[in-house]
Amino acid sequence: MRSNIPVGIVGYGSYVPRFRLPAQEVSDLWTDGNAVLPVREKSVPGLDEDVATMSIEAARNALKRARIMIPGQFNPKDIGAVWVGSESHPYAVKPTSTIVAESIGATPYTQAADWQFACKAGTEAFQASIGFVGSGMAKYALAIGMDAAQGRPGDALEYTAGAGGAAYLLGPISDSFVEIEASVSYVNDTPDFWRRQYEKFPEHAGRFTGEPAYFQHVTSAAQALFEGLGKGARDFDYFVCHQPNTRFPVKAGENLGFTMDQMAAGLLVNDIGNTYAGSCLIGLTAVLDKCKPGDRIMVVSFGSGAGSDAFSLKVTRLPSHNGVLCTHDYVRRRKVIDYAQYTRLKGNYRLT
Repeated sequence: MRSNIPVGIVGYGSYVPRFRLPAQEVSDLWTDGNAVLPVREKSVPGLDEDVATMSIEAARNALKRARIMIPGQFNPKDIGAVWVGSESHPYAVKPTSTIVAESIGATPYTQAADWQFACKAGTEAFQASIGFVGSGMAKYALAIGMDAAQGRPGDALEYTAGAGGAAYLLGPISDSFVEIEASVSYVNDTPDFWRRQYEKFPEHAGRFTGEPAYFQHVTSAAQALFEGLGKGARDFDYFVCHQPNTRFPVKAGENLGFTMDQMAAGLLVNDIGNTYAGSCLIGLTAVLDKCKPGDRIMVVSFGSGAGSDAFSLKVTRLPSHNGVLCTHDYVRRRKVIDYAQYTRLKGNYRLT
């Protein structure tokens, strides 16, 4: 898919909370330390953090870069849409997007909505933003993928369910430093992961997690984009995909012909866990932090239920990082906690 009007990335920003729970802490409590650890540690939100507050931080970082890219010209009032993709919105009925839009000065004349498609809710918002800007309905659109995902105590997801994500301001190619060349989406009904209404924790059908869920969708979307562009893995400098653990993204990349050199820059899951709707989007921010003009990047998301969005991006000029924290700044800014502190922060257990 290509938009009628060329669209690009004008600004981007990430956010990761500082608290880290080592995976060994989970294993020590639930398996006497005998579990095979899927990640080294994961990020955990503080008592005063949720998807709304973290989205605001990422959005402000994105807007800082936009103001540097187009000094004196960028106005938040020109943002025609503020869209937040997440599976852990703080309210069941009340949008996260209006809170974010208000905080960055985009209200009142903007379109605001929350997106839901499990772990690809963020790229759903990104895809819709391309259409909104590419049709001429808005000059700019803000797409956010952010999660403070929860795993049931003792469940396999508890090892990897991290917190954090990224925000992207999309706009006309003349204001951008990355061109969005093309995209494609691939979906079908695959019941690998779900959370019913009023349930606090998600459920998952483990036998569907790899195939026919993750690998089928990621591979099919990527291959369709290859065919549409007439390109292959060798034509890209970087590859970023959804990161539920350390093994899946590497295997998916290798199946598509990518090398570890092409994948390494965007692999953050070992340090912050699976940030769900923010997973591949925050991986992309780590790549953009080090990219150079002429670099081509493939990004492929995955959302349980199930589907994938694939994007081809081309860097046209260097972004500025002056005064804006890069993603690895957030990764390095860490405070290790134990399982008791984690339980307090997440509220997994209550006395009443």
